Amino acid sequence: MAAHNDLGQWGEDFAADYLRTKGYEIRERDWHSGRRDLDIIALTPDKATLVFVEVKTRMPGEPTAPEDAINRSKVRNLGLAANAYVKSYGVTEELRFDIITVVGSSPADAKLVHEEDAFNPLLVY
Repeated sequence: MAAHNDLGQWGEDFAADYLRTKGYEIRERDWHSGRRDLDIIALTPDKATLVFVEVKTRMPGEPTAPEDAINRSKVRNLGLAANAYVKSYGVTEELRFDIITVVGSSPADAKLVHEEDAFNPLLVY
């Protein structure tokens, strides 16, 4: 596996561990609908909201911020994948789209930022 894939997997694992410590229940990891994927699908601690979490991981000093990789096309694809998930599983909870960015490569040096309700794919046209 390429080094960037290893880093991305580590970042997703780190983000899932973070969410668990905050009381979230992880429902799915790396869920696919065709070529579209959802990194983490989690239920909020109060069990009222299903959260689709996009995780972006970068090494310190990289010229682009991790959140810059989430453009209009990415948001649209996340919305389509989430729609497929909701229809497949008959989801009745409220929905939310979050972004977690991780900069670093180990728990000792990582900086994690969790942006709740980061975007609404219905507003992307």
